[in-house]
Order: sequence, then structure tokens, then C-alpha cells
Amino acid sequence: MNDSAAAIAVPAYGRARGVYDEMLGPDGEVRAHWRYLAGALGTLGVEALRERAAEARRLLRESGVSYTIYDDPHGLERPWELDPVPLPIASDEWGEIESGLTQRAEVLNLLLEDLYGAQEVIKRGLLPLELVYAHGGFLRPCHGIRPAAKHSLVLYAADLARGPSGDMWILSDRTQVPSGSGYALENRIVMRRLLPSLFRDSHVHRLAVYFRDLRTSLAALRPNLDREARVVMLTPGPRNETYFEHAYLASYLGYTLVQGHDLTVQDGRVWLRSMRQLEPVDVIVRRVDDHYCDPLELYPESRLGIPGLTEAVRQGNVVVVNPLGSSVLENPALNAFLPGIAKHFLGRELELPSAATWWCGEDRERAHVLANLDTLVVRPIYRQAGSRPFFGAYMSAAQRAALAQRITAHPFLYVGQEQLTFSFVPTLMPGGLEARRAIVRSFLVARDDGYVVMPGALTRVAASSDSYLLSNQAGGISKDTWILATEPEQQISFIPSVDSRAAPTRRATPVPGGAAENLFWLGRYSERAEQGARLLRIVCKTYNGYLEFRDALEGEVCNVLLPALLQRTVSTPPPAAAGEALEPVAAARQIASMFEPRSAGSLTFSLQAMLTAAYALRDRLPNDTWRIFERVRLGIEKLQRRGHDSLADVEDDLDEIITALMAVLGLTQDAMIRGKAWLFLDIGRRLERAVLLANLLRATLTRRYDPRVEHLIVEAILESLQSLMAYRRAHQEMTHAESALAMMLFDDDNPRSLGFQLAKLRDHCAALPREEQGLQLSEEQRLILDASTRLQLTDIERLVFVDVESHSRSTLDGLLGEIAALLAQASNALTRNYFVDVRGPQQSQGA
Repeated sequence: MNDSAAAIAVPAYGRARGVYDEMLGPDGEVRAHWRYLAGALGTLGVEALRERAAEARRLLRESGVSYTIYDDPHGLERPWELDPVPLPIASDEWGEIESGLTQRAEVLNLLLEDLYGAQEVIKRGLLPLELVYAHGGFLRPCHGIRPAAKHSLVLYAADLARGPSGDMWILSDRTQVPSGSGYALENRIVMRRLLPSLFRDSHVHRLAVYFRDLRTSLAALRPNLDREARVVMLTPGPRNETYFEHAYLASYLGYTLVQGHDLTVQDGRVWLRSMRQLEPVDVIVRRVDDHYCDPLELYPESRLGIPGLTEAVRQGNVVVVNPLGSSVLENPALNAFLPGIAKHFLGRELELPSAATWWCGEDRERAHVLANLDTLVVRPIYRQAGSRPFFGAYMSAAQRAALAQRITAHPFLYVGQEQLTFSFVPTLMPGGLEARRAIVRSFLVARDDGYVVMPGALTRVAASSDSYLLSNQAGGISKDTWILATEPEQQISFIPSVDSRAAPTRRATPVPGGAAENLFWLGRYSERAEQGARLLRIVCKTYNGYLEFRDALEGEVCNVLLPALLQRTVSTPPPAAAGEALEPVAAARQIASMFEPRSAGSLTFSLQAMLTAAYALRDRLPNDTWRIFERVRLGIEKLQRRGHDSLADVEDDLDEIITALMAVLGLTQDAMIRGKAWLFLDIGRRLERAVLLANLLRATLTRRYDPRVEHLIVEAILESLQSLMAYRRAHQEMTHAESALAMMLFDDDNPRSLGFQLAKLRDHCAALPREEQGLQLSEEQRLILDASTRLQLTDIERLVFVDVESHSRSTLDGLLGEIAALLAQASNALTRNYFVDVRGPQQSQGA
């Protein structure tokens, strides 16, 4: 189709006038590299694009792709936003951008090595010393540390935007912990599903080659080339804004995701604490800001780092990517001096321009900035969390006056920059396709022969037509960036070719203490949620039956089961007296309390705690589990909307949640390798199942009831344990407490019995690694064996005997209480022996 036809085919595109439009030229004609995509968009139409956008949201939510927005009550684990309209870039233009990016990366790499080495740029007057020593990113303890490889700056990212002439300009540099490549990869995966034929026919460059080079480059950094590289990814934790990406890339690249408390420095080396053992670490890919990485030498208050890390780097025993102190290169004032620095290092001009920059530490430049505050963008030279640029054109006169006072007081801390117009790109909005400002973040990785640029990028667009804030924290929307090849792309594997003669090796995957703890509690909370949902469903069914038929027996059963259900919460009501009538309003409110998210022990609380533990294990769980967790999250939202007067349909909601929880159980049982990670997950599940069963039986069957009521109570308990059908097949007569207790306590073939859980716990605890203790059992083994022995040595007739005076089964109550206490002690022993101190390293305080 010709340009005009393609332009007409684009439905109701609200093009911005007087600025560079990525799709349309000044004459309104579609640009050459947009023609195929524009025609396809016109053929699809807005409604089809909306369907694609909804599908993208579904895929992203089911994959658990999220981005945390700080200071936003709805921002935790906020779903990632992806626009279904990609940004194509022509191959010839991208070739020019690649050349300029690799050149800039080389200059910044040489500058980084110089600033922490000879400092020739300062001695020659090419860079004012204030821009180094007054910048928070320059770390004096790191001065003199020799580079571990040819390129100290291993990873580099640059934000690109259109300048006045329509050429790409460098907007900012990301040299400390460049983020976004994982989101770019996830965007690409989703877009290939949304528009498969369009993607294929557009000849888009693949991203796998970049990640293959990344993995190869990181492995080559290991200090000891005679053995396989041991690489870990250091994250601040699940509360970080880009934690999804940390876990996603760690899983994709095959690295162990760790937090600071998972690592320790001994004898000048970094070690990973894994299951009471120490595993050596060669390379740390950090996502923690550099001054937080070592509380011993850098920032004493940090709880995110590893004490002694700087010294281990200094001795050459570990490599940190990017190097500690590399954030000094993110100083926007460098733009004013980088052309001269590039000429000094390379002998030629920079190929990609930057926005015109005036450093306020010089008199003439400061005067220019103060005189033009209404047209410039003012930035601090040191970018901190929460800091944003000041757009003078959008500030009031009073605000500009206050900013001028701050600049005058500390001029060397600020720069003024030309405000670029940015280009506009078509973006799907509720009203259709609209023009939005866009910036492009590109990614580079160093190899021995130079830098490699990802053949793609992360594009971000503003949420509103008049906004210049395009960051995700400001509500920006992402786009996939398509670098168009001149011919069809070959399929590229992420896995590099290997010598087929080499013998394959397998190394046990380390399990840091923090991961082991989260696995343990994921098992416990998922079991707690499942059993809570099952018992709640039975209570609701009994309650609804009582309301419909006013059956006194069902009322008495509800009076027994409801306190048993609520015993795990912080507001447990006292059990009703035998024969006491059910009070419907009070019962409805008590049932509805199980939906309260802030009530410890409620179903909603347990589900949310399960999701929190799972989110911290993003790199270890099968991918399909995230689709199921999305169903759980939607189920939580439905439960929270329930009131105590709308319980009629709650059984259907619980059915959906139970089905999802069983799917999680099935995936973890069937898809996870039976290694140490799975072991802790199953230990948590088995331990919680045993404790819940013991407490449930204590709350229900340790008292005397009318035989008809006891029959219904026993059947309800068996149903909650999924054992009722099996019981009926084995026992044709009316349900009896004695035979039911035997099945629930002693039956080794019943996967829900207490004896079955204790047997599994004995086996699992015996398989845990431990320090050599000869023939002696570990603490948790002794406790589990004690509980199992007490159960096995107990006679069922003694358990079901009802004391005449107390009208209770005191032997049963005592046994179950003892077993529950022993299991609690076993849980504490596992915590002491295998899990880390979640507070991390603590600063010593003087008297």
C-alpha cells in the first residue's frame, strides 16, 4: 500500500503538531519503516487493539510481571503496563545509534577507570574536581581497586530521545545498576503472542543474542578460569520496585538470587550460605545501590549489603558488576565535559549528542541557568531515590524563585539542561490512538572485543499528552521496540553451542537460607489457606442449611465448627455450650471475619501471606504457578467484597480458591526437582498439615456431644480432609469417632492422616544437610521422632474414652497438645539451624 493509504488506515490518530512524530512525517505521510505496521494497525482497528491490550494485561498478570510504585497504596506489585503498539526503528538508523552507543560506553569505561585510578582528567583540567568529590556516587574506599577485566563498566544503559533535528540524543546514562532489560524481554515475549504474524513478517531482530553474550561475559569475569563460574544476582528484596526483573533475569540466566544476608565474607572471599554450608561466589551481579553494598566500608546503616565486600573486591577474589562506585558516571553534569574527555581518550568527537548542559558550579553557566529557569530543566548532579527533575516551564514564579535560591546556595550541586521536545509515538488510550512522548532505553554489555548493543530496547511513553515524566514511577507505559532487519531473522538460541565431546556436568543448585525460609513458609501458608478454605466451605454450607431448614442439629454443628475455624485468628470467640441455639447474625459476622485481610489467621490473610512468600521465590517456582496465583489474587478480591449479609454464594468463591490451591500443590509436586528447595517446601506443608489437624481435632472431638451431632461433626472433619468417601467405602455403618480417629491419626495410607505427615517429616528431616554429629540425630529429627513415637504408642481405645466427670476425651486432648507443641519446637529448630537472621548484618553500637 502507498503512504497515504497507510496513513488513512490508521484509525483516528490524534497526531501532535509541530513536533517530531515517529510514525508520520511533516507532510502527514507514513514513514517508510512504519508502512507495514501502520497498514496492519489500520486493518486491525481500534477495537481489535483494545482486545490485544486486554490480552496483554492478562498475560502479564498471569506471569506475575509487576513494578512497585513507591508512596502509592495500590503500587505494591503493580501490574506492568504494556502498550500493544510497538515502536519500530529502521535498521540503518539503528546502526548509527549502535555505533554512537558503543563509543559512549567506551568513553565512560575509560573515565571510570581513570577516576578510580590516575585521575588524569582532573589533573589535566578536563573535569572539575567538585563533580567527582562532591558527587555521592564517588566512593573513596574504592579508589585504587584494579579493574577485573578489560572493561570495568560491564553493563551500560542509555536513555535516548529525539533532539530538535529528529536525531537520537543521549538523555541520561545508567551505569550503576542498569534496569529494564528483563522487562524488555518480557515485553517481547508478550508481543510475539499478541501479534505473531505481524512480528514475523516485520523481520524483527531477536533479543536472545544479547542475553547469550551477557551470560558469556559474566562467566568470563570469574577470578579462577579453571573452574565453572559461580554467579549470583544480589537484590534488595521483594519490596524493591524492580524485584520482578531481578528474579526473572536470575531464573532466565540460571543464577542464584540472593540478598545481602545470604552472603558472607570469610578469609577475603565471598561465600553463599546454603543449607548450613558455604558455597564460593565468583561474580556478583548487583541490583543494590553501590553505597549500600558494604556496611563495613561504605554505608554503616545499610542492611542490604555484605560486610567486607569491598575488601574482597580489593583482593581480587570476587567481581562485582557493575563495579562499586560506578554511579559517579550518572552525573548529568558530565554531559558538558564529555566531548573533551572523549577527545582525550579516543581522539575523536562523540557520535551521539547530548542535551545542552550548563553546570552551575561555573559562574557564566550558573548565570545562564538562573536567567533561563523558565525554559530549562534543572537536575541535581546526584540522582537519589525519589528525586525528580525540575521543569521550569511548568513551575510557578514562586517555585522558580525557591529553586533559584537553592541553586545559589549550592551551585555545584545542580545543572541546567535544554528541554528536549521528545518525539511522539502512537499509543493506545481509552479514546483510541493518541500521540504520547517517548524515550528509549538501550542496553549494552561488554565483551573482550568491545560492547554489544541489545537489538531492541525498552520504550516508555507518558501517561498523559502534556507530561514530560516518562518514568515508570510517574505512571509511564512501556512499549516493545522493534529493530527491523533488512531480511528475515534466523531463530537464535539463548544457549550457546557447546562441544559435543564435553561431558555434561550437574552441580547442585544452592539454596540460600532466605530462600529456604520462604519455601518453608510458602508450604505452611498454602496448606493453612487450603485447610482454612475447606473448613470455611463446610461451615458456610452448614450455616446456609441451618438458615434454610432451621435444623437444630446443623445449628449445633455450626456452633462447634465455627470456633474451630476461628481458633487460628486473633479474635476467637468462646465455644458455644452444648445444645445452645445458633445466633445467625453473630455467626454471619464471625464467618465474614475470615475475609478480613488484617486479621491474622483469616483465610484472606493466609492467602496474601502465601502470595508474598511466592513473590519472594519468583526465580524458583515453575512459570505456570503464576497463572494460578493470579486466580488466587482475583479470589482474594472477591472475598474481600463479601459482607456478613452476602454469604449465599461464598461456597462458589471458595470452590475456585480451593481448585487454584490444589493446582499449586500439583505443580509444585509434579514440576519441581526433588532437591533441597522442594524439601523445605514440603516440610512446611507437612508440618502445617499436622499442626492444623491436631488443633482441629482438639477443638472438636475432645468433647462429648449428642451422637447425632457427633456423627455430623465427624463427617464434616473427614470431608475437610478429603477422606469422607474413603471412610464410607471402608465403613458401611454410621460414622463413629473411633474408626474416624483411627483413619485420621494412624492410617499410613491416608495422605491426610497425622501419622502420614510425621512419617514424611522424619524422612525429610533425615535428608537435610547437617554438620557431622556421628550417629546422633539432629534436634528437629529428635522432636519429630518423639511426636511420632507418642502417636504410635497410644491405644485408640484410650483416645476415644470419654471421662465421666469432665465429659471430655482428656487423653486425646493431651496427646494432640503434646504433638502440636513438639511440632512447634521442630519448626523453631529448623529456623535456628537453616534459616538466616532476616534483619541482616547489624551495626555495632558503642556504650
